[in-house]
Amino acid sequence: MKYNLLKDIIGLMEDFEQEAEKNTLYPRSKEGFIQWLLDNNSTFTLYEPYWEGKEKGRSPESAINTLLVQLNRYAKSYSKSAISGSAFSTQEEFIYLINLRTFGAMTKMQLIQRNVHEKPSGIQIINRLIQQGWVSQTDSEVDKRSKVITITEAGVLAIENQMDKIRQATMIVTGNLNLKEKLELIHLLNKLENFHQPIYHKNVDPTQLLDVAYKEYIRNTE
Repeated sequence: MKYNLLKDIIGLMEDFEQEAEKNTLYPRSKEGFIQWLLDNNSTFTLYEPYWEGKEKGRSPESAINTLLVQLNRYAKSYSKSAISGSAFSTQEEFIYLINLRTFGAMTKMQLIQRNVHEKPSGIQIINRLIQQGWVSQTDSEVDKRSKVITITEAGVLAIENQMDKIRQATMIVTGNLNLKEKLELIHLLNKLENFHQPIYHKNVDPTQLLDVAYKEYIRNTE
């Protein structure tokens, strides 16, 4: 009996387990193995979609960047509509409160970094939340130089008063995707998040950021 196929499968499983040790995107399960195969094995052919400008040589990277920017603008417009007539000035205020309610108290910088903001912009948002009485701040027990931000009962109430409209906006953003497509999109966006987040947390000087990020891109695509 020949075992060449079995040897190939075992080899793939060994490669998968090594990848799963360093990449939490792939759980050690049948589903994780299948997804890893789809993402990394060139023998799996995928349907190639059309994108604007493709026939003129426009790259898929260019199309992805444009689509992400446009989708972000659509989402912002829906969020702006959802908070119209409320005490919220921006969607960022709402998102900061949601993060505090979901993940609990955290330092100012932890909250700012979780929302991928620059420090000056994040501090302005937090100050507005404090002025509204939606969050409170106390000295950190770990580092007295840091302030810990906690959502207040008034902040929770402010969220709940707008939650129905926010849920509507959230559902609208996902548009006409079915459940399978939504799950596939979550997988792809998580993969991008896992690439970009470590770079962001390095707090690289803007003048050096592109070089650092490009080196990481090359390392991950070789």
